[in-house]
Amino acid sequence: MESSSPYPVGSPEIVVFDLETTVPNRAGQRFWVLEFGAITVCPRKLVELDSYSTLIRPKDLSAVALKSGRCDGITRGAVSNAPAFEEVADKIFSILNGRIWAGHNIQRFDCVRIKEAFAEIGKPAPVPVGMIDSLGVLTERFGRRAGNMKMATLAAYFGLGKQKHRSLDDVRMNLEVLKHCATVLFLESCLPSVSNAKWCNPSTIVTRSRSNGKLPCREENSRKSPPSTLGYQRAVPYTRGSLGKVQAVH
Repeated sequence: MESSSPYPVGSPEIVVFDLETTVPNRAGQRFWVLEFGAITVCPRKLVELDSYSTLIRPKDLSAVALKSGRCDGITRGAVSNAPAFEEVADKIFSILNGRIWAGHNIQRFDCVRIKEAFAEIGKPAPVPVGMIDSLGVLTERFGRRAGNMKMATLAAYFGLGKQKHRSLDDVRMNLEVLKHCATVLFLESCLPSVSNAKWCNPSTIVTRSRSNGKLPCREENSRKSPPSTLGYQRAVPYTRGSLGKVQAVH
């Protein structure tokens, strides 16, 4: 079933969340959750109601780099004194369970990691009542005008700054990208001539992440980047329809 905006009073809130993890560099290595961040938003106004974030200490600290390859990345020292996942599991469960989940590529990545983390400590994982995966929504509705559909590229397209690869910052960036895309789509629906215009090539856009033609820090291949050969509609079956519709999870 589908529920469309505006949402009725008493409907589930939307929680936009993001995980930061280790990135396996060889076969057999696993993902370790290093940070969880989420904001709860009002489905009527998309305003922030509450927020929560925490670093998480993995069981295998050696899997975390001593020095991150990303600017502002998470290092071994940053998580060495953080709580273990089982210490924050109840809080994370209370934030996610029974709400509409939203995020960028969460269906293929974050949801899988959440289930793995709860299974490892022998507790039931939270269950959403609906899901909005912005990777699928924006690929289908906004198209490739913004480039490769990575969050960093989408943010650069709208001049929102550089992605920090920290959970709460990325969550807020994700929400701002969705708002900007929704605004553009609304204006195009009101002004059909706009949709017929030729969009600028995103590769020509100069962003604040570049300096003299060079990146200020080495950017790792994101574990949340869409593979080039992926069929998006098959990978994100819950996101068909407009930005104002949410496909229920059964």
